[in-house]
Amino acid sequence: MSKGTAAERNSATTERDENITNTDNSNMIKDPDDWKTGDEEMTGAQRSYLQTLADEAGEEVDLNLTKAEASKKIDELQQKTGRGIN
Repeated sequence: MSKGTAAERNSATTERDENITNTDNSNMIKDPDDWKTGDEEMTGAQRSYLQTLADEAGEEVDLNLTKAEASKKIDELQQKTGRGIN
């Protein structure tokens, strides 16, 4: 059973959602070196996207990277290919 009234839960959810969508002053984007799980094996999604980017960039990549290493390599290849850049 949930704690608090429905109004309190809705207020907390709205506040959290506003914090997530307001990325101008957010700390949501952390340096991969600071991730608590950064030394774990990269996710399947990271592996797939990394391979796609590497293919487009004409590069070979190590598919045995950690989450943090994969994130950095993805950033690098996005810059090189222009994919995923806002």
